[in-house]
Amino acid sequence: MLRWIALILVLLLIGLQLKLWSAHGGMHEVDALRVSIKKQTDENTRLQQRNQALAADVSDLKHGDQAIEARARTGLGLIKPGETFYQIDNQPAGASSTLPLPPPARPGGITGRVVR
Repeated sequence: MLRWIALILVLLLIGLQLKLWSAHGGMHEVDALRVSIKKQTDENTRLQQRNQALAADVSDLKHGDQAIEARARTGLGLIKPGETFYQIDNQPAGASSTLPLPPPARPGGITGRVVR
């Protein structure tokens, strides 16, 4: 009799372990949900930081003339009356800033290739 009870308990333990590791709501699903929660938490943190930066930018634009002026100068290229605008070109000294000339025109005003 004791042998049958022990056998039933062992089978019950095996059945519960199988359900824990492989069934719906088991350990695999719990691990997947933990990974999903971690990704969502990281995304939320990144978006909160972006929102804080945008809120600070909006506050500066609402309450400060310097922020508006800086935006107008950098984004729109505006200058104040009486200022001199200098544009610095960062090309190397040997590089040409002109576009290449078009090929010379052929007699009769025809340009392009002749295909034979």
